[in-house]
Amino acid sequence: MKIKNIIYTLAGVAALTLSSSCSGFLDTPTDTRVDIKTTEQVRMLMNAAYPSVAYSWPLELMTDNLEDNNSPEGEGNQGVHYNLSSYDRGDEEMFRWEQCVSSTGADTPSNLWEGYYNSIAYCNAALEILDKWETENGKLDDTQKAIRAEAQILRAYNHFILAQIFCMPYSGEAKNKTLLGIPYVTKPEVTVKPHYERGTLAETYAMIEKDLTEALPNINNNIYEIQKYHFNTTAANAFAARYYLFTRQYEKALEYADKVFGGPDMDPTPYMSDIWTQLGNFYYVSDFGLYQNGMDKQTNFLLMPVYSLMLRKYASGYRYGVVRDALNATIHGSSPAWSSFQWTQSNGKGGSFTMHPCFNGICGTNGKSEYGYVMFGNVDEQFEYTDKIAGIGYPHHTRREFYGEETLLVRAEAKLFLGDVQGCIDDLSIWEKARRDCPSAVGYEDRFVDLTLENITTFYSSKAKYGIAKPINIDLVCPESDAKVSVDAIMPVLQCVQHFRRIETIHLGFRFLDIKRYGIEIAHKIGNNVAPMYHTMDYLTLDDPRRAVQIPAEVVAAGMQPNVRKGDVNDTVQSPDELVLISE
Repeated sequence: MKIKNIIYTLAGVAALTLSSSCSGFLDTPTDTRVDIKTTEQVRMLMNAAYPSVAYSWPLELMTDNLEDNNSPEGEGNQGVHYNLSSYDRGDEEMFRWEQCVSSTGADTPSNLWEGYYNSIAYCNAALEILDKWETENGKLDDTQKAIRAEAQILRAYNHFILAQIFCMPYSGEAKNKTLLGIPYVTKPEVTVKPHYERGTLAETYAMIEKDLTEALPNINNNIYEIQKYHFNTTAANAFAARYYLFTRQYEKALEYADKVFGGPDMDPTPYMSDIWTQLGNFYYVSDFGLYQNGMDKQTNFLLMPVYSLMLRKYASGYRYGVVRDALNATIHGSSPAWSSFQWTQSNGKGGSFTMHPCFNGICGTNGKSEYGYVMFGNVDEQFEYTDKIAGIGYPHHTRREFYGEETLLVRAEAKLFLGDVQGCIDDLSIWEKARRDCPSAVGYEDRFVDLTLENITTFYSSKAKYGIAKPINIDLVCPESDAKVSVDAIMPVLQCVQHFRRIETIHLGFRFLDIKRYGIEIAHKIGNNVAPMYHTMDYLTLDDPRRAVQIPAEVVAAGMQPNVRKGDVNDTVQSPDELVLISE
């Protein structure tokens, strides 16, 4: 039975009431939802509870992973295209770190807000039913406990993502009490236009951790038909590891990351993707993503089918792309391990660059390289036709929300802050060496250099070009942690961690979350202002309140308190005259 048959029976009820007597009509309940009575029905309700929205594109627009093709570059304005349009005006607003008011469709803050709170509503509906049964029966059986755990951890995840997007970064218990949170909704809505208070960020994170810790012991994979589409035990531990990393509780982050890989002494290599070995087996662009996001891949912990236009915006020659410094710091970026691999484009354009050979054959453009590169393993699309003759329907892609490489880098960072520098480098090496087994490296294996503390320190302390190494101000963002070493003592290796995370998660939106929590300052060169030599520079500084995406305008209009912006009362952000741009 499909979930819509459980929830929506309005059409059938209406048909019946048309042939009923007046008294029969009056006796018909006004609430046409099916009264869920079985454990199986609640389990099926959770099948539909996962969010179908993706934060990848809107958050990538706010990072240093994308640049404006319409802006001048270097002497003579090389590589600039003044006629490129954005996919929609909302993309321009996100790139400018403005409130997105021009679009409420897919890949917008409005879409994210609605999507994650819709998922929360499903969770709360399931939890309300289970709480009622527990009250009536005095207990829940093991299956019901597992369903409740799934609903709780999914509710925690949804609020966690909302907080990452719409709030300032986690700043420690003391400072969090002064920052706006997001409404933590724990009950189904029963009134029209209910009013919610945002509360403090401290309250938001306390509720997230409460749901997370209560759910973890009762997650049970046996209740799932397809585990990779649910919060299975591995995905739950990966979420816990990420949560504790972002809240600077490194001992717990390490504990849960170790559980993901089966223990601290287990080799994480089997959890690394093998897509780099398969490049000769792909014919269509869609084949890359279909392989990478497969349910049979051990590296994938939690997959989320989502509705998104992301591939069209990346690969169709629109205004924003992975170009220039953004490209040279990521896909075409160097590191101590692969700096000997020099490349040039086969068409003779673009000069030479350094790139890990794993990217050769898995990245592409729309035919004009300056429009932007795409790593096709991270961006796929499956089109759902609603009318094949008309050629219309919905673009979907599968999002890897929790997976092996990202969790390994979580563990590496936790080890680093706990003083295990060599353990961190060992994990970074596992990540990098997993990519060496690719066709482009065959016969050139001796060009790779194993990571060491010495070569990491040399590379990241010498101001690596293109913004690969940017100042990290994590202690200013969140001064409270259980770190065993100072940031200054581990800075070069921490730069390597953030650099590898940036490469690994390109196109996925994680970079903006890292920019926030690390306290990285970035700049955007925006457009051509009338004359070709004129453009606008904008800076996202450490305390810039725009690091919290503004909540949707329709939510503000309904009475919810908006995020602070420059010029608001109690705004303590530095004035632009006091800012110094850090170019590298």
